[in-house]
Amino acid sequence: MDTSGNIETEQKYDAGTSTPLPELLEIQGVDDVAEPVTDHLEAVYFDTPSLALAARRLTLRRRTGGTDAGWHLKLPAGTDQREEIHAPLGQPETVPDELSDHLQVFTRGEELVPVARLSTRRTTYRLYGPIGEHLADFADDVVHAEALQPPGPALDWREWELELVHGNREFLDAATETLTSTGAARSAYPSKLARTFGAAWPAGLSPRAGKTRKKLRKKGPAVDVVTAYLDARIEDFITNDPGVRQGTPDSVHKMRSATRRARSALATYRKLFKRSAVRELQAELKWLGRVLGPARDAEVMLERLRRHIQELPEDQRSGSLEQMIELELVAVHDEGYRNVLDSLQAGRYFRLLGSLEDFRDHPSARPLAFRPAHKVTAKLVNKAADRVERSRKAVKRSTGRAARDAALHEVRKDAKRLRHAGESVREIHGKRAAKLTKSAGRLQRVLGDHQDSVMATALLRRVAATPDRPADTDLGVKSLLKMEKRLARKTEKKARRAGKKLRGLRLRS
Repeated sequence: MDTSGNIETEQKYDAGTSTPLPELLEIQGVDDVAEPVTDHLEAVYFDTPSLALAARRLTLRRRTGGTDAGWHLKLPAGTDQREEIHAPLGQPETVPDELSDHLQVFTRGEELVPVARLSTRRTTYRLYGPIGEHLADFADDVVHAEALQPPGPALDWREWELELVHGNREFLDAATETLTSTGAARSAYPSKLARTFGAAWPAGLSPRAGKTRKKLRKKGPAVDVVTAYLDARIEDFITNDPGVRQGTPDSVHKMRSATRRARSALATYRKLFKRSAVRELQAELKWLGRVLGPARDAEVMLERLRRHIQELPEDQRSGSLEQMIELELVAVHDEGYRNVLDSLQAGRYFRLLGSLEDFRDHPSARPLAFRPAHKVTAKLVNKAADRVERSRKAVKRSTGRAARDAALHEVRKDAKRLRHAGESVREIHGKRAAKLTKSAGRLQRVLGDHQDSVMATALLRRVAATPDRPADTDLGVKSLLKMEKRLARKTEKKARRAGKKLRGLRLRS
């Protein structure tokens, strides 16, 4: 089933039953008004019994009549703006999978049921500019609405909608004076559904819902740094969840990255909060990271080895070798991805999202969390930098290839934590934090390449040990192993240089 979407920009006005229509030609920029078209629209709105979508300011409906009959999902996208995703009519009470995929991160296991029914007689006037451009549509709506769950009294009202087509916000501003001159006023309700529910319309799910994040202050409480960073990670989960379910490229990687960033923040700032709350969140984030890991790792490894096979001399580029590698990695990826999909349907994942939101909105903070952010965060981020330096020294003490590879992997993980810690305080510590973040990121990336070499080597050795392996794969395997060994030595040297540049970087308290 195909879905389509666009950004909808509109303003609503309350109009009485006797309010005269505005003189639309008086709106600055309007040169022509088309003949009106009247449609009868019937819409059933869906939500969970707890109105989870409404609490997040999302709207899902199935509408018949008019030119855009079908399922409509509307998501907040800014002031007077919503992203609108469409799907064909399908079955009356079966939400299309494509839309359901967008909603599961919000419904979290609750069933979607009809919650309201609206009938609208809509008269639409198309507004055109001087060269014939379609600027906007003005709709005069007469509405009859009935709340189904929770049940409420039937309501009747009249409202106007002005929706941009090719016009801009200046056009909306210019139209306001003309529309309000008739006695109409900007609507007090964000949507028809909100008006239908009235007092039963839920408040925003959290203090941050629908609000712009406040600017972090150096002398503000340190806890704000952590909650702001976690808020951004929660948004990453919400943004990428539908893509993971639909198999969108790179979505698993982005969700995994959000998981790691959240874990890093909790690890860096754990002293600001009660230990039990942090420990529980870290454990659940670690679980989710492990769920997301196999599919992503197999994808990365397959891309890497395909690329390296293409770099081999033609007589070593065995089709059998590439097929053996693909068979193993594709199987690992597919099994891992199935596990991801199963886990994203589970209550454990939904509880994790709820726990992150609860921690963000009601953090179990200790007194240290309310001290000035500039001083507290500098000390904790610098500790993360010291941790990287200790890990680098442990590499020098390691003996044997396996121990050295493991020690380098620890440096990589600590550099990643430092990079994320630096990200969290760029607004507080400015250029110095940006420089620290960049240097930690460089070390992490180099050692990421090194770890990929380690994992590729292990895979190639398994391939080499496969019984009854085709003889034409021998030269290719040997060459790939040599290539990975050479790349590992190269990345280790780069890591030493990157580590030296990072060594002296610290934040000022």
